[in-house]
Amino acid sequence: MTYSIVARDPVTGRFGVAVQSHYLGVGPVVPWLEAGVGAVATQASVNVSFGPMGLEMLRAGQPADAVVAALVAGDEQSNVRQLGVVDSEGRAAAHTGAGCIPACGHLVRDGFTVQGNLIERDTCWPAMAAAYERALAEEAPFVERLLRAMEAAEAEGGDVRGRQSAAIMVVSAELQPAAWRGRLMDLRIEDHPDPVPELRRIVTMQLAYNLLDEEGDEAKAGRSEAERYEMARQLSPEAYELVFWRGVELATTAGDVEAGRRELQVAFAADTRWRTTLQHLADAGQQGITPELAETLLG
Repeated sequence: MTYSIVARDPVTGRFGVAVQSHYLGVGPVVPWLEAGVGAVATQASVNVSFGPMGLEMLRAGQPADAVVAALVAGDEQSNVRQLGVVDSEGRAAAHTGAGCIPACGHLVRDGFTVQGNLIERDTCWPAMAAAYERALAEEAPFVERLLRAMEAAEAEGGDVRGRQSAAIMVVSAELQPAAWRGRLMDLRIEDHPDPVPELRRIVTMQLAYNLLDEEGDEAKAGRSEAERYEMARQLSPEAYELVFWRGVELATTAGDVEAGRRELQVAFAADTRWRTTLQHLADAGQQGITPELAETLLG
């Protein structure tokens, strides 16, 4: 009932899973990832325990093929399960049970695996692999590669029942003291008539937000905050939350009230509730917004 890709980025060492299904809320079920450890996708007649159990084995240092073999061997219904695993070294392995509903199958490649079941055509997962590899050859960013694999699946018909939900998750290459700290992206479309384009839309917005993260890739590469803000505005023009807080920051932290006012006017023009938000900040004495400053900025 699902197609997915599980991958380790050979450039950054990050792990990612992207998935789509005609199933309400596929995101909480299929993808299981842990920073510095690996990634698992469990699907078909889903055995959700494959996720945490697989990560536990990967954490203990077992390679992807051993993890798949152990999970399948310990499951009495393995013939109706589908599974993809990538370990910390980028080794990939997969399983498609003989009882999975066609079209079904998987392909294991260097650093990633693609799999699908209850798919319209058996060209789906090969198209995903080809799209991912083309994007890798083009040096496209990791998230972009995952999205292109999803779009390739849709171009081949995708889930035979249609479309409903999609998800993408990316975690860092480094082990973390708490698993949530390594989660770089976790976005879900729970119910939508065309979830893959919608997933791309919100991924694009998330990437715009990431540009303003002082711990993000572009900040670490040395781009100034002003440069990153302009990039974010170009990437996601409708992200007026970014505009509002940029205006607040300019007017307070940077001390450039006029520049802050100009940015805030853009947000105010998009939605008058941003004016109310600024007034509420002033009323609460938050974020450096005094009543006097709010009056200037609102004018």
